[in-house]
Amino acid sequence: MTFGMDSALYWKLSALMALEFAVWGAWYPVLAARLLGPLKFSGKQTGWVYSALPLACIFMPLLAGYLADKYFNAEYILAVAHLAGMVLLFIASYRRDFKSLFTVILLYALCYAATLPLVNALMFHHLAKNNVDTAQSAYIFMWAPIAWAVAGYFLTGWRWIFKTGEQGRDCLILAAVLSVAMAVICGGFMPSTPPAGEAGSSALGMLKIPTFLVFLLISMVAPGMMQFYFLGTAQFMQDNRIPAKNVPASMAIAQAVQAAATLFVLSWLVGKGGYRWTLVAGAASWVVLFVIYIIPRPPLVIAVSQAFHGLAYVFFIIAGQMYAGAVAPEGAGGSMQALIFTAQSGVALFGGTQLAGIVMDRFKVGDQFQWQKVWMVPAVIMLVCVIALVLFYKGTVPLI
Repeated sequence: MTFGMDSALYWKLSALMALEFAVWGAWYPVLAARLLGPLKFSGKQTGWVYSALPLACIFMPLLAGYLADKYFNAEYILAVAHLAGMVLLFIASYRRDFKSLFTVILLYALCYAATLPLVNALMFHHLAKNNVDTAQSAYIFMWAPIAWAVAGYFLTGWRWIFKTGEQGRDCLILAAVLSVAMAVICGGFMPSTPPAGEAGSSALGMLKIPTFLVFLLISMVAPGMMQFYFLGTAQFMQDNRIPAKNVPASMAIAQAVQAAATLFVLSWLVGKGGYRWTLVAGAASWVVLFVIYIIPRPPLVIAVSQAFHGLAYVFFIIAGQMYAGAVAPEGAGGSMQALIFTAQSGVALFGGTQLAGIVMDRFKVGDQFQWQKVWMVPAVIMLVCVIALVLFYKGTVPLI
């Protein structure tokens, strides 16, 4: 037994979680530096490229969740989507103009967005099937930041050796290679996860419960502020004397902290403070990060402050997905995870990407960003989200 479940099952689900986020972590944190630097995209154009995945997440998770709940095994949908994504990532690595790159990234995003809720749904399905407490999912979720961090450190090592950091297309190639591994794992090693068919329930009924609706609405806003982080941090670091080759490893500090917090703190915090105060802690961590970005600080402090993004991701994003899994109606696991991903990774990230692109263009003079003014915007919005969580979200939902 491992963490309350069969060892073989644990390692299969952990490999699934790790590769899913290694693919994402290989390109997402650092592609903006390629767009804003060598390709000379504007902040608005960069925002549109980064909006492709959130835009796809508005509807693809719902479609994928519906198909997995009603018609197809989740592991087969995952394998096909990642194989298609691999081809598109290779193509994207050779595109240099905005129009063609955005088109390819959007097509890729449609594939990848379909996989995000299914990884969680497959995990929660097999935990429930084996009578494992949902809280034990923290020991599987911890592999997501570990894999994200390893991808970042690997990319940094690659850039040190082969000097590919200035152009930055290597991040897309790495993500494509990892997508092949993900497809093989899904198609050949995952346990069978058949659809519930007509017996499945609907997750939409949860919207009638006020506290769940509040949670969902805040989830449509707060995660969007991550896009300021992703669009701005790589360039912000370089503007503050952190070399481009060191940026992936510096940003990967967030994932190292995320892994530790997921393993050692998340279950304890949910047990002691409930989902309400866990989510508050997550939103507040983003506020702290942006405040550090605003005030004068040396490069080392900027690097160390990445820890707050890691804490925020654990206590808001992962805890929110655990909360959704814990209260999902029977037979609607795929649909429930699709709903939360639509809110967090779809509506929130799309809106946040557009806002971040506009704000970055607004506070740019010549080739220089006025970073203090840029970071003020997400700091204020996140503070409002913290207050809303404290006042209106109870953190518990009766099962329906």
